[in-house]
Amino acid sequence: VQLQASGGGSVQAGGSLRLSCIASENIFRFDGMGWYRQTPAKRRELVAGITSGGSTNYADSVEGRFAISRDSAKNAGYLQMNSLKPEDTAVYYCNKYPVPILPWGQGTLVTVSS
Repeated sequence: VQLQASGGGSVQAGGSLRLSCIASENIFRFDGMGWYRQTPAKRRELVAGITSGGSTNYADSVEGRFAISRDSAKNAGYLQMNSLKPEDTAVYYCNKYPVPILPWGQGTLVTVSS
């Protein structure tokens, strides 16, 4: 199984980005999907997760600014990120949720400047 995250880039604080995750197989049909992020100074952390039933969970730091969604028919998941802050700068990855058991893909870099 391969996970391909894309949509990252460089934006100014207050800007928006939409990340996409495409899986090589229909692995999210019956399982949750999550977005995770990592910086050199921090361990990888959960940003947002969505269950197969559509229930969502967000890290406190992104609650109200980020929105996770999924399209099981397309083996895809998305993360809409609004009101970005410099502290959101990280490499973002997608994986299963709540337990990210799949091999990590390359991730997509998000850089937010002040």
